[in-house]
Amino acid sequence: MLFDPAGVLISDGGLATELEARGHDLSDPLWSARLLVDDPAAIEAVHTAYFAAGADIATTASYQASFDGFAARGLDRAESIRLLRRSVALARAARDACTDERSRWVAAAIGPYGAARADGSEYRGRYGRTVAELRAWHRPRMEVLADAGADLLALETVPDLDEAEALVDLVSDIGVPAWLSYTIEGTRTRAGQPLVDAFAVAAAADSIIAIGVNCCAPADVDTAIEFAARTGKPVIAYPNSGESWDSTRRAWTGTAQFAPDVAPAWVAQGARIIGGCCRVGPDRIARLAAELRPTHGRGAADQPSDGVFG
Repeated sequence: MLFDPAGVLISDGGLATELEARGHDLSDPLWSARLLVDDPAAIEAVHTAYFAAGADIATTASYQASFDGFAARGLDRAESIRLLRRSVALARAARDACTDERSRWVAAAIGPYGAARADGSEYRGRYGRTVAELRAWHRPRMEVLADAGADLLALETVPDLDEAEALVDLVSDIGVPAWLSYTIEGTRTRAGQPLVDAFAVAAAADSIIAIGVNCCAPADVDTAIEFAARTGKPVIAYPNSGESWDSTRRAWTGTAQFAPDVAPAWVAQGARIIGGCCRVGPDRIARLAAELRPTHGRGAADQPSDGVFG
């Protein structure tokens, strides 16, 4: 059994969020993946910070990495493969440097096709690509990351059913466990499909070990957990801070709404992996860990976790 629903795991927060907080300029089509080329040590340092804050899972700097994106920077296929593998190696190095006895895992981030386009289309979906075309585009990157030593794949920020279908089919072929998380608005995917239908895409897929949402408003998580739990799979939830991205001004607006103290309620509803996405840094992950691992006694996140990801 790949995932023990008796335990609760804490995922990390936004990798790019913390890199920017440390002074790195990510205004680049490759986003945080640019630092796989320019400053890999900075990526490892952020993974280390999230583990120190209490995260059990690190997601790699491969979300916006793609063969197309690297080729646009003049990198050939061999170098692109090396950089994809480096994203996993950096997270593994941070994990292996931890000195306590708690188990930790590395999830290779598989962002949607729209992320590689760097035009915001991951929040719209409906790219005009068929399921077969999306499978063909995702397969090479997924195969490299699966072979690089990640414990599982994080199929994340998926905006619509077509892409989810393509990804689920590929995971079944590749044979590495994965979670599937949609980016949503209210009770629908960003492409407008009902969440109940979206989660049903992976309900019967044994290779999908958890299902849920990420890169959404914290207020949308409660209902999403309820719908995802109907699949019978463990549920994952890692929303944004609640602030909004203004693409015209290229700035975040609004007030942060991510409140770690709601995490126990999410656990009660069925969430088994909880973390943060954009604008959620190590400080909030530390507060989340404090909520789920009380100082006195054993919290849900401290349940024995042997065998969770194999």
